[in-house]
Amino acid sequence: MTIVEARRAVTGGVDTHLDLNVAAALDDIGGLLGVEEFATDAGGDRRLLDWLQSFGTVTRVGVEGTGSYGVGVARALRAADIAVVEVDRPNRLVRRRQGKSDPLDAVEAARAALSGRASGKAKTRDGNVEAIRALTVARRSGRATRTKTLNQLRHLGYCAPEPLRQRFQGLSAAALALEAAGLRPRADACPVIFATKTAMRTLGRRVAVLDQEKVDLDELLGKLVTETAPELLALHGVGIVTAAALLVAAGDNPERLRSEAAWAHLCGVAPLERPPRARSCAAG
Repeated sequence: MTIVEARRAVTGGVDTHLDLNVAAALDDIGGLLGVEEFATDAGGDRRLLDWLQSFGTVTRVGVEGTGSYGVGVARALRAADIAVVEVDRPNRLVRRRQGKSDPLDAVEAARAALSGRASGKAKTRDGNVEAIRALTVARRSGRATRTKTLNQLRHLGYCAPEPLRQRFQGLSAAALALEAAGLRPRADACPVIFATKTAMRTLGRRVAVLDQEKVDLDELLGKLVTETAPELLALHGVGIVTAAALLVAAGDNPERLRSEAAWAHLCGVAPLERPPRARSCAAG
């Protein structure tokens, strides 16, 4: 009779950083098998996976920051058909009191995954929603930059020499940018007028570029959102931007949200029961 020895079940944990990931491996009863550091590139992710598998069969891995620094290692683990669990970063107040320890954080991530304390399925970031997220980042940045540019343009108009100041007084934001973009500074004019016109023309043309970027981004977003969730756009009051924000919050694998309550908690709109009011002595 041949006896086949079962491979040991292994749970991993990863404390993620910009340039270095620290991994820990536990056996099925929580015993520490090892802790190791790996580079945050494709080669480092492969070595991390090989290192975990050297201890046995990897059942799941708890990863901190799967939406940021941990996105690369999370993708590598999922490509190997290993379940990836989202692990919350330790409380910052506790970290300040006890000190930061990457090996201990990696072990804690593994223990959270092994015990079930961390059970949230990580976002996959590998489909249309990830593309929507990238475009949304650029759109949001452009909107913020446009607002800042218009404020700077308005301020320059307020402080400009009198003839120039009167020219821009009372204009709307769109008219202000358009008028400024058409300025023609003359080098032989007053240095202050020349510099102010040059600056205002630069800012006005910047607004025009940002406006065109918004048009292009909105066109791409519209196609992706319509393809991904047409039923969402059919809801009253939900446009492209709102739908994009909801899709990004849910991620490319919305099945990880187990219920409407989980979705409400994710969005920060879950109703909380009001604690009972303490009765005062005067109330008897």
